[in-house]
Amino acid sequence: MEVTEQMNENEQKKVAIDKYMNLLRIERYGKEEFNFQKRAAKVELQILGIPTEELEAEPNE
Repeated sequence: MEVTEQMNENEQKKVAIDKYMNLLRIERYGKEEFNFQKRAAKVELQILGIPTEELEAEPNE
């Protein structure tokens, strides 16, 4: 049996605020914070069963 959960408006607001706060930290602390946020997001995606191997961006030339 598959359980489908939908986010209510307050949960959506929290996710949006968290994303914005992460961007502010990246802006302030630079590459180290970016790498931390990237690793954390990758782990969360993997926990949710979403493959991350093909999510890497192509390097700019």
